[in-house]
Amino acid sequence: MRSKSKSVLRTALIYIGIFICGAVLVVLLLSFFDNTLNGTLREWFYRGYMTEYYDSEMATDYVQPDWIAIKGLAFRLALAVFAFCVIVIGVVSRLRLNAERRRIGNAVGQFMLSDSPEAGIPNEIAVPLSDAKSKLIRSQTLLREETARKNDLVMYLAHDLKTPLASVIGYLTLLRDEQQISPELREKYLSITLDKAERLEDLINEFFEITRFNLSTVTLDYSSIDLVRLLEQLRFEFMPMLKEKSLTCTLCTPDALPISCDSGKMQRVFDNLLRNAVLYSYPDTEIVINAQLDGDNVSVSVLNRGNTIPEEKLRRIFEQFYRLDSARSSSGGAGLGLAIASNIVTLHGGKINARSADETVEFTVSGKNAYAKTNGNVSVSRRGSSRFGSSR
Repeated sequence: MRSKSKSVLRTALIYIGIFICGAVLVVLLLSFFDNTLNGTLREWFYRGYMTEYYDSEMATDYVQPDWIAIKGLAFRLALAVFAFCVIVIGVVSRLRLNAERRRIGNAVGQFMLSDSPEAGIPNEIAVPLSDAKSKLIRSQTLLREETARKNDLVMYLAHDLKTPLASVIGYLTLLRDEQQISPELREKYLSITLDKAERLEDLINEFFEITRFNLSTVTLDYSSIDLVRLLEQLRFEFMPMLKEKSLTCTLCTPDALPISCDSGKMQRVFDNLLRNAVLYSYPDTEIVINAQLDGDNVSVSVLNRGNTIPEEKLRRIFEQFYRLDSARSSSGGAGLGLAIASNIVTLHGGKINARSADETVEFTVSGKNAYAKTNGNVSVSRRGSSRFGSSR
């Protein structure tokens, strides 16, 4: 505050000095021109602003100022000096303002492009400028990360689509060219080709599904289902995959747990979680699925034994296109399964989280008990408020 008062006082003194200098300059100019013109100005002033009269009593000529005319001249001179000062002050102020703008602009540019402190930047804009820079850096970082994930998606899809597609083309070419192939071998090749084609279909469907969640309104078709039966059905469907790794799957659930939800989409959620548990479980271990109703909350957890997931990866595990491991596996997807599951749970008004410790990984889906008495189509956006919960 004190520095601002000093600045105002200094500016006022400068303007007063300019005004006085302007007045002195006008007087000096008038005197200079009068001397140069051999008294012409003096004669002009005498004729225009002095009055002669004759005193008959004294028989003497007198000269006295014409004060009305002189006041008019003084007024015009004052206006001229004032106009001169205004012009000079305006020019000086403009030059100072431009110089200050260039200085601040250079300081701001240097600050935005480097990590240097706000040297030379007024305090009034230093703090908001620092906040703006922080937001800009965060936005740029998020943009780079999003671009990198999308580039990874293109690369992953290209890899995942190319491998089964090459197998399909290879086996079909073999079946076309080999006329004497045995029926058993032909059946084997056809089975492999069908598996690879189904793999292609799954990848394409996964990509289009996450695209729908991102770009459009998703419709939830609510109905009342038994969550326990849904989980039992999923366990039965995963039996072949469980046997391949000598895994067991245990259900810890009540006898029945009716809920209201979009059964197809919620089945996709638990399918993704169980598939993830199977893929990353140690062989000869147990997968435990626990479902319970606690007051107004319904929760389902899927726990398996596998490599402990670091905390920094757990925070990103539900991001689109994010994979825990950089190596590509033929059984893995494009890193969209958990992102799709998170979107579906959010649409139902629930939450999904993950935790990992001591070589165990657990995913938990939970939601409020908000059963819709009237079943039917409910259209919601990506951040819809519809709830996933237990029926009453």
